[in-house]
Amino acid sequence: MKKYIIPLFSLLLLITACSDDKYERLNEDPKNPESVPAGFLFSNATKSLSDQNANLNVNTNIFRFISQYLTATTYLDEPNYELRERNIPQNHWSVLYRNVLRDLKDAKEIVLENEDLLTQEEVDARAAQITVIEVYTWQFLVDTFGDIPYTEALAKDNYLPKYDDAAEIYEDLIMQLIAINSDFAGQGFSSQDLIYGGDMAKWQKFSNSLLLRLGARLINVNATLANDAIQAATTNGVMTSNDDNALFYYLDSPPNTNPIWEDVIQSGRNDYVAANTIVDYMNTLNDPRRMAYFDDNLSGYIGGIYGAESPYGSHTHLSDKMTDPSHPGILMDYAEVEFLLAQAAAEGVGGVSNAASHYENGITASITYWTGDSSLATTYLAQPGISYNAANWKELVGKQFWIAMFDNPMQGWYVWRKLNNPALNTAAQSGNPVPLRYTYPINEQNLNAANYEAGSAAIGGDDQQTPLFWDED
Repeated sequence: MKKYIIPLFSLLLLITACSDDKYERLNEDPKNPESVPAGFLFSNATKSLSDQNANLNVNTNIFRFISQYLTATTYLDEPNYELRERNIPQNHWSVLYRNVLRDLKDAKEIVLENEDLLTQEEVDARAAQITVIEVYTWQFLVDTFGDIPYTEALAKDNYLPKYDDAAEIYEDLIMQLIAINSDFAGQGFSSQDLIYGGDMAKWQKFSNSLLLRLGARLINVNATLANDAIQAATTNGVMTSNDDNALFYYLDSPPNTNPIWEDVIQSGRNDYVAANTIVDYMNTLNDPRRMAYFDDNLSGYIGGIYGAESPYGSHTHLSDKMTDPSHPGILMDYAEVEFLLAQAAAEGVGGVSNAASHYENGITASITYWTGDSSLATTYLAQPGISYNAANWKELVGKQFWIAMFDNPMQGWYVWRKLNNPALNTAAQSGNPVPLRYTYPINEQNLNAANYEAGSAAIGGDDQQTPLFWDED
């Protein structure tokens, strides 16, 4: 009889083990896995960032209104800078903190734990890619609100994070980008990299171009740090052609289409037309980018009065190019880099010289990207009133930089705030001036009141007209 006891006991153990496995599988939620690969989190965060930067859904992003590239046909709250009705600051805040920064934090932790047994170069490269998108997102938040939760923001056990000084956040972001410059030698994310497909040389240029952007913000505010950041960026290598543009490539069919297509074509709504602000400037300059930005539904280009009702059929619309489902989202491009270099050269910062050359390169890069024809840029530059002039460089650079940022509207808003150019219109219905920042989300006032009050006081009041720390002449 004993000879049957051991086999029987083994069979019971096997049955028990199989049952445990079975019940464990039953208890797993396939839609919410305990472990998500770092590459998936990185891709998801990058898409969320691009979507938020590109979309024109008035519930989450009104930068195309604030920069006066578009206006509305009927619903006029947003072109008149009413942010609270749709809780726009909260939606913007939540997307960047929850959908972008949280995923990036988790992705970096997984990479650094290195359970996939990557080489150290591979770990460094993937962590560097994540850092670039993290820095981009933190700057996005600072440039929208000012002081924000930073050092305590993503701690899982702290639901009441303090607000950090925006200037100190900038300094930390700059140090991070300088520190990772040597980390792009290894193989980073490739198929999960929806911007450069694993081309680490281009990631390095993107990183240094972002460093240039940060440094340029600090001109006239922190000259030493601005100088150091710009010098480091140009020494280590920034974007040098449109081939280096940081673009997020959307697809032809849902759910990975450009948000503009979703908000304009898929929705079937006729809510937006070109604003007279940009159309009038471009008409005066006979700008060849009009045919890329806008359609030709009328004889000529006619913008709606900014902030007033503008019937859809009587005004110029976004072009087929802009509303194509696969139209790429622009995170940063070579044109922006050249205009930032023109700004640095004009201000005599960072060892950058020849502002005129950088200014012309920025115009040429933008026109070539949008039209595919560099000869149009040559003709455009030969027109009266466009040639660089050091005496009124802010007006010239500001206007051309702003026109070039049409499809990266957050940067268009930066140009106007930093260079005080071009002149923008007063919102027709409300008479409100252009906001200098978003007000903080309602949830912060209700759920993080003490830190909200301290943060608001530190910046001079939670008001749309409170300037950011870098918004000085």
